[in-house]
Amino acid sequence: MDTLILSRIQFGANISFHILFPTITIALGWMLLFFKLRFSATHDDRWMDAYRFWVKVFALSFAMGVVSGITMSFQFGTNWPGFMEKVGNIAGPLLAYEVLTAFFLEAVFLGIMLFGFNRVPSWAHTGATFLVAFGTTMSAFWIIVLNSWMHTPTGFEMRDGVAHATDWAAIVFNPSMPYRLTHMLLASGLTVAFLIAGISAFRLLRGDKTGEARLTMKTGVFLGALLIPIQIFMGDLHGLNTLEHQPQKVAAMEGNWDTGGNVPLLLFALPDEEARENRFEIGIPNGASLILTHKANGVVPGLNDFVAEDGTVLHPPVSAVFWSFRIMVGTGLAMLAISWGLTFMIWRRGDDSIGKWPLRGLVLMSFSGWLATLAGWYTTEIGRQPWLVQGVLSTKEAVADVPAPMVLGTLIAYLVVYALLMAAYVGVIFYLANRAANSEGTRPKLPRSGAAVAEVLPAE
Repeated sequence: MDTLILSRIQFGANISFHILFPTITIALGWMLLFFKLRFSATHDDRWMDAYRFWVKVFALSFAMGVVSGITMSFQFGTNWPGFMEKVGNIAGPLLAYEVLTAFFLEAVFLGIMLFGFNRVPSWAHTGATFLVAFGTTMSAFWIIVLNSWMHTPTGFEMRDGVAHATDWAAIVFNPSMPYRLTHMLLASGLTVAFLIAGISAFRLLRGDKTGEARLTMKTGVFLGALLIPIQIFMGDLHGLNTLEHQPQKVAAMEGNWDTGGNVPLLLFALPDEEARENRFEIGIPNGASLILTHKANGVVPGLNDFVAEDGTVLHPPVSAVFWSFRIMVGTGLAMLAISWGLTFMIWRRGDDSIGKWPLRGLVLMSFSGWLATLAGWYTTEIGRQPWLVQGVLSTKEAVADVPAPMVLGTLIAYLVVYALLMAAYVGVIFYLANRAANSEGTRPKLPRSGAAVAEVLPAE
């Protein structure tokens, strides 16, 4: 493998690891605010117990996200200098806005959120929680703005081979940004919904009798049942926007080689890029045409339209995009079935009717949001190839001229460290859940009047 392929794998590994943690913190910040507001409104200690537990997960996830984000940003200089050389006039300010409007906000108020329970008035602590949640969302906003601009660049002009901004409003609100941002925020909400439901189910299986775990399990299930149909609807709109601006990506997602109508929705196929055909196809007749054009005979773009006269392929790798898209959709359908099934069960029989097998299913789905997010991310990013900035800068033009063995060495080091960190992260979450399940009666009661509540990280 040459420097280009190794650099792509390395950046892909870094961003894959990094994106997992903001996916949790974006929505978990708002869930913590919900828990705190419910406690203030009801004086039910279970809501504050939920806050006390999940704020630890938030702190752990936030720290992991910051560390992995720093190492990822180094690669703009070490592996991809051509990116900043050509589009740095646009990417640089957008990244700076993210730091100034989001990261500083999170950093300033995170300490109050974590340690200010008995040091500031209750309203100030609630306000700090809101500002941290708002900061995580603003961080997502600016990063998605930059990423969306790389897919649908607008509001700039090229001078001497360098991009210069001409309309910042057009850059920020580029054609794919609203769809991409909404899709990502909903993905974060679903990730947190199933994480809360799954870890709470684990606590119930471990004999948790506090009432908090059952309350948060229901909250996670209901949130998942609410968000998944919205996500499916927004995913459809996002797909239509992609069809308009990046038809080659949609062709790869559908595994469609020849432009035409009555295109089936392929449930299974093995794309063969050499023969430029699919093997072992299983599909629903006219399904792709119906989904993408809302007409059975609607025309769907084909991959063969994106091959230059000299044979240069101008479409993304087909198999990777084809299968990552199906993993994302399949995970989403599993979320729909489980969340709606359990919601119906709770509505008809009460939450006490949920037995061990449904709880075990929820535990298995604890990190399903990560799977769907990564699959969707791969669909989006691999689907942009061979471009780094669509129609402006190719991936090949941006890569650094460094020896391949050097990139391989750092790639191996990254993968080893990330594997250890991931094992530690998941292990700590289940350790915290197990300890909470076995600590019934040991947690102090929380004061009901507003000035203070118990310390978030008590010495136990």
